[in-house]
Amino acid sequence: MDSILFLILRRLRRPLILIIVCFAIAIIGLTLMPGVDDQGQPWKMSIFDALYVISYTATTIGFGEIPYAYSKAQRLWLTFSIYLTVIPWFYAIGKIITLLQDTGLRQAVTTERFANKVRQFQEPFYILCSYGQSSSLLAKALDEKGMRVVIIEPQQDRLNELELTDTRNIIPSLCADAILPENLERAGVLHPLCSGVITLTDDDNVNLAVAVAVKLMNPDLLVIARAERDDIAANMASFGTDHIINPYTLFGDQLAMRVHALGTYLLHEWLTGVPGDTLPPPETPPKGMWVVCGFGRFGKSVVQNLERENITTTIIEAMPEMTGCNDCIVGSGTEAKTLLEADITNAVGIVAGTDNDTNNLSIVMTAFELNPKLFVVIRKNRRHNGRLFKQFNADITMQPTEIIAHECLAHMISPLLAQFLSLARNQTNDWANKLISQLVITMGETVPETWAVKIDEENSPAVIELIKSGLNVTLQHLMQDPANREDQLNLVPILLLRNNAPSLVPDPATRLKAGDRILFCGSPETKSILPTILNNTKTLTYIIDGVEVPNSLVWRWLENKFKSKK
Repeated sequence: MDSILFLILRRLRRPLILIIVCFAIAIIGLTLMPGVDDQGQPWKMSIFDALYVISYTATTIGFGEIPYAYSKAQRLWLTFSIYLTVIPWFYAIGKIITLLQDTGLRQAVTTERFANKVRQFQEPFYILCSYGQSSSLLAKALDEKGMRVVIIEPQQDRLNELELTDTRNIIPSLCADAILPENLERAGVLHPLCSGVITLTDDDNVNLAVAVAVKLMNPDLLVIARAERDDIAANMASFGTDHIINPYTLFGDQLAMRVHALGTYLLHEWLTGVPGDTLPPPETPPKGMWVVCGFGRFGKSVVQNLERENITTTIIEAMPEMTGCNDCIVGSGTEAKTLLEADITNAVGIVAGTDNDTNNLSIVMTAFELNPKLFVVIRKNRRHNGRLFKQFNADITMQPTEIIAHECLAHMISPLLAQFLSLARNQTNDWANKLISQLVITMGETVPETWAVKIDEENSPAVIELIKSGLNVTLQHLMQDPANREDQLNLVPILLLRNNAPSLVPDPATRLKAGDRILFCGSPETKSILPTILNNTKTLTYIIDGVEVPNSLVWRWLENKFKSKK
């Protein structure tokens, strides 16, 4: 607010000084002009009377000659004062209108409003340091889950797009550079309810600068950053960045996961999707010889993961000396001659992984004409080309934005979810398929909610109270409907963490202990019902033994009296 006031005073400095000087001259001159009172005696105006007269004269209001009729000298001076004071007023009004249109003042007011909105937050929130393709998907998913978001974005057109988006909550946004520490502070980096900062720009240096600044300003704050270069990722890690995301490495891992563990891949995509969405059935990449066009960061990750699954690859690269490809066919892959040289007719799959969407579409179209049975993996770089890629309908379309958003959600929704997904990757495909079947039977095929519960006095007082009283409270009791204890809620406990020892898909008969942390997967309706069980001793007692505890002390006394007579 001080900066806004300073800006206004600085821009209006000249007109204010001019008005003050002109008023002073007019007032002093009027006090010196001789006049006559109603008795014909000589009379001069006081400074107060002169100020009063000049005020209504200069503002063109006009009020007459008071307290007495003016002399010719006074009238002559007032005539001069009218022109002397009215002109500065018009000059000041023009300056004020110009100031209201000033972009600097508008930005200062917008910035102050943004900072005030953030300061007034009464619930946890995340800061997104951009509103590009990945961040927009992430903001939508977090908003759907009821989590608050604050956005800093240097491009106003992207924020205009945000304003047109239908969201559940108002998302405060600021057109500014997140590299500047003062902008991070305005966005709430030092706010006690800030849950973390996510920087997903396509510039690794910007992401590094933001990650370093946040860790220096608030070392305990969660930071998730995108980094495609190994040296930038190492630099981020040295400053304690919590999670560093490389979309190309992630996609390579997911492609390999589709080859040898489709169930595990589907489980990962399902639990990190937007609640309510329905995931399409995944395609299974075939084993055999593959042709990979483009050996940049994306191509290298794909080749590495395919070869790890004992799948042979033939590489086509236009500039092998720049990418370090020693064994490849030189070319872009858009020509039939190059593809035939790579033996495309005997290949089972092709990966179009260049950084040019037009070339990628050209590669797969040419390859498909030569071998219609190919399994096609295509990289989509720009979201606005989505209609073209949808028209081609490749088996797998790799878009870094979606991969990044899913990975971020895994870490942001709950640390337990990220831990569960990491442990799930080490399980067999049959284990993943069985869990998926259990989830589908319980909740249907739409993306479920995932949330964590801690068994302690603050988050589940009813459970702690009954445990202290000697009752055995199990996971099964948290899965029963408080309206009818014979029915089951639509939720599944998928991880139990006790003394930092994880247990995947724990047995419902497991007895709960203080300090346990449980990751549930279920419907949004069930998520809203569970706190009733955790916080209400009467409800939990009913679920355990079917006894409804009276609410009031009188009814409890009467019940105990009746039992004693029996």
